Amino acid sequence: MVKKRQPVEKHDTAAWANIKKTKPESNVPIPDIIDVENAKEYVEENKK
Repeated sequence: MVKKRQPVEKHDTAAWANIKKTKPESNVPIPDIIDVENAKEYVEENKK
C-alpha cells in the first residue's frame, strides 16, 4: 500500500490560489483575471 504524502510547497500566493472556476472535464483551475495580470506583470518585470 502506498501512502499519500503531504505536498511540500505552499501555493497560497500562486496565480491559481484565487481560483475563479474550474473546467468541468479536465478539472483545470481558472484563476481570477487580477491574478493573471499580476503573474504577467511579475514575469515581465523579472525578464533578463
